[in-house]
Amino acid sequence: MCGRFVLRVILSNLAGAFSLGFEVAESDVPVQARPRFNIAPTQMISVIRMAGGARRHSLLRWGLIPHWWKQGRPKIQINARSETLLEKPYFRDAVRERRCLVLADGFYEWKRDVNGKAVQALLHRACG
Repeated sequence: MCGRFVLRVILSNLAGAFSLGFEVAESDVPVQARPRFNIAPTQMISVIRMAGGARRHSLLRWGLIPHWWKQGRPKIQINARSETLLEKPYFRDAVRERRCLVLADGFYEWKRDVNGKAVQALLHRACG
C-alpha cells in the first residue's frame, strides 16, 4: 500500500458483505467511517477485525507502533513487505496476533512525468 488511499464504500453496505451483524443509519456513522478520498497516515481508518469470535467494524489509527517500543517517539510504520513480514521484529507479533482488514478501494501512486513533475494517479479495481 502507498501513502494515501480511498474508501468510497458506504459502511451500511459493508455490514452485509462482511457479516458484521449490525444495521446502521448513515447519519449515525462517524465521519472517519464515511467515504473519503484522501486518507493519510495517522488518520483514523475503518477496519474489520475479529473480536469475541465475530467480525467487527473498528476505527483504528493508521500506523504501527510495536507493543515493545519503550523509549522516545518511534517512527510510525505504514508499509511492510509481505516477503519479510514474519521475520521483522517490528511487524512479527502484530501480524501473528492482531490482524485486521483495512477497508480501501483505491490508492494513489505518484510518478514523475517527462518534465520531472510529480503526477498523482488514483489506482482502483474496475467495477464488476
